[in-house]
Amino acid sequence: MGILDKFSLAGKKAYVTGASRGIGKVVAMGLCEAGADVAFISTKLADAVAVAEEAARLTGARTIGIQADVSKPEQVDRMMAEIVKAFGTLDIAFNNAGIANANMNAEDMSYEVINEIMQVNYIGIFLCCQAAAKIMIPKRQGSIINMASMSAHIVNVPQLTSNYAPTKAAVVTLTKNLAAEWAPHNVRVNSISPGYHMTEMAKQFTEMFPPWLARIPMKRFGDPAELTGAVVFFASEASSYTTGADLIMDGGYTLW
Repeated sequence: MGILDKFSLAGKKAYVTGASRGIGKVVAMGLCEAGADVAFISTKLADAVAVAEEAARLTGARTIGIQADVSKPEQVDRMMAEIVKAFGTLDIAFNNAGIANANMNAEDMSYEVINEIMQVNYIGIFLCCQAAAKIMIPKRQGSIINMASMSAHIVNVPQLTSNYAPTKAAVVTLTKNLAAEWAPHNVRVNSISPGYHMTEMAKQFTEMFPPWLARIPMKRFGDPAELTGAVVFFASEASSYTTGADLIMDGGYTLW
């Protein structure tokens, strides 16, 4: 097998959560281009179906759109059942769905704000990993990629993220623990930790663009498409001896 063949996802079955926009949509498109059949997951069925149909039209891949709130166990179980019904199995999971729901002093945060972000950013990823592993472990093959953040490694400034950053640190730690637990079953678990990329989520904080840019050595924001290669790498045989890794992709922000 040549080196380029190792990056091919031909015949693989994948899903991406949070796939209706931003990083999720771009990466899901990339997985299609690499040869995978892809389930596009969104909290809104119409959005999931629309982007899945767009991907099929542009790439020729086999796609489906599925509605699921990843913080709800019964919806994750139904999501997996629909994937298996459509594709027969699951080889690749990209757990991307996440939220950033507040920028406020920790002492002023309500329980509801803290609980909401924990449910989506951490519990949701745990539930998806768990459900994916139940399919992958019996066949002794699979790759799970989790969406963390450079916020798992630093204290963000000038925004206040004592609700958000700990959920991403939890994702990195979860990834490493699951990688160790499932390595004997040949199920690999890795994560990516993006810095500031120009997404809908980032655009909520336009007033912070100047201080963010001032701290980025590359002096620009990332494009979501620049994350696709890393996910394809982790999903493919090119990373067959890699598990428990967290790849920081931040334009150098965390170097300071």
